[in-house]
Amino acid sequence: MSSTESGTEARDDPSCLEIEEASPLMGKKVTNKAAADLRRWSSTVNATLVVVIMTMPPILILLGGRLGAATVWIRSTAAGLGTRGRQDLSKKDVLLGGLLVPGFDEQACASRYQSVYYRKNMTRPPSPYLIKRLREQEALQRRCGPGTEPYRRAAERLKSGQEVIDSTDGCGYLVLISYRGLGNRMLAMASAFLYALLTGRVLLVDRGNGNTLPELFCEPFPGTTWALPLDFPLDKFRELTEEAPESYGNVRSGSVSALRFVYLNLDHAASPASLLVYCDDHRQLLHRVQWVILRSDQYIAPRLFLNPVYQEELHQLFPRKDSVFYILSRYLLHPTNDIWGMVTRFYQSYLQNADERLGIQIRVFDGDKPFQHVLDQILACTSQGHLLPAVVSAGGGAPPLPTARARSKAVLMTGLSSWYHDNIREMYWQSATVDGEVVSVHQPSHEEHQLWFHGKHDMKALAEIYLLSLTDKIVTSAWSTFGSVGCSLGGLTPYIMFKPENLTAPNPPCTRAMSMEPCSFGGPRFDCKTKDISKDVLQWNPLHHVRACEDNIFWGIKLTDAIIEKAV
Repeated sequence: MSSTESGTEARDDPSCLEIEEASPLMGKKVTNKAAADLRRWSSTVNATLVVVIMTMPPILILLGGRLGAATVWIRSTAAGLGTRGRQDLSKKDVLLGGLLVPGFDEQACASRYQSVYYRKNMTRPPSPYLIKRLREQEALQRRCGPGTEPYRRAAERLKSGQEVIDSTDGCGYLVLISYRGLGNRMLAMASAFLYALLTGRVLLVDRGNGNTLPELFCEPFPGTTWALPLDFPLDKFRELTEEAPESYGNVRSGSVSALRFVYLNLDHAASPASLLVYCDDHRQLLHRVQWVILRSDQYIAPRLFLNPVYQEELHQLFPRKDSVFYILSRYLLHPTNDIWGMVTRFYQSYLQNADERLGIQIRVFDGDKPFQHVLDQILACTSQGHLLPAVVSAGGGAPPLPTARARSKAVLMTGLSSWYHDNIREMYWQSATVDGEVVSVHQPSHEEHQLWFHGKHDMKALAEIYLLSLTDKIVTSAWSTFGSVGCSLGGLTPYIMFKPENLTAPNPPCTRAMSMEPCSFGGPRFDCKTKDISKDVLQWNPLHHVRACEDNIFWGIKLTDAIIEKAV
């Protein structure tokens, strides 16, 4: 045995400190006096080491490589001093039950593996079948994505107009053009990915005006990119309309084999002819086209559930129907380091130490100026849901001593105006709460006006969406994609404030949502078997997991689940 090995064994052996321990396996005993001496010695050493830990941290750094097991004890003790009463972070599942894969550069995208430390455990774990399909999709993205030989050939065919027969390398492509606000674009990305998964296509996302996509999100797929290359050969593809010869409404009854691509317009104002794509059997028509260009500003996933062709596959992917965006967003949408830094700094400064965190997302569609009736509605909703404590009207008693530990609640408010935040914060500053709870109110930004595809504006918006997802309870505004993304990303079932009419606060002010899923706005809800757009499928043959939205019962649908509906 070498001297190094001998020295290591000696340091790891408690007898090097001249302590003889009783071993339950060897049956060795110590006398009562020896045991008492041992306990006194151990207490003295423990106290001494704790003092050393607290007063001389540089010594641990210098000696850390030479103390062996003693160093492990010191480190664990030091860690325990700072985390006593907290959850053991080492037990967090950073791969989210197999949803994510290891191997990404953690420094290049910290949020991918770090976000689990700021969230509760996943309430809807991914199904084994979904995990299997995700790994298959990742392989497809790597084999056919930008930079590969199959992609080069496909791009050349698209540019030249060469007819596609069977020589497609087994690679089909879905190009997403998402637009409007950031919430709309995130919903479009997640549901376009689901459509790509269902139809066996590579998802490529248009970078947007100003090339903002790389500033906002990390690459979701290992070993490849989801960003549409800047040299994409189809000219003016962002300017396509439903009048284009390649539009689905114009080609679904004819031959598509001679077309370079098919254009799908699935935004909130799509025509009935375009919406029939929701009833399309991809295996009969669109599979013959290598390139599909999809334009959307909304969450199309619920409408895919109405197509009998996809229902069995969707059931295997998502046994719990209220988990689609929750799971897909946790897989797909990881903010870049700049944005993740904004999220974590704000959270640690203002939200982390509160006993409870409440998110309030405000979206006003009647203009940018603040309104008293909106403030009244917020306060009425939070009172109705017992989300915020009432305040003492007048003549409050003496404040409690600072040693008394009062329950604390941190309120995160997001919106274009700071007026609502200022009024609620002032209310809790000027008056005590009736139950003694301490309420702090915080708002990261107030941009005053919404901008689209503006780098700094979108970065702040994404940081606030993620902050909303880290709260415990949440209030959102009707028709707001920003709010629905925030609550769905966090697995939160929101209180939805109804849209005011005639500048008057509605009564009731809000309702508890049936699920955490976002709403899909726009277009008729017709039966795919008859394809009769004049008959609302939800009125005559309701599906147990597809319902009309709480805040838009006439032209919005959302996914829910019987289990969660009973709980809510």
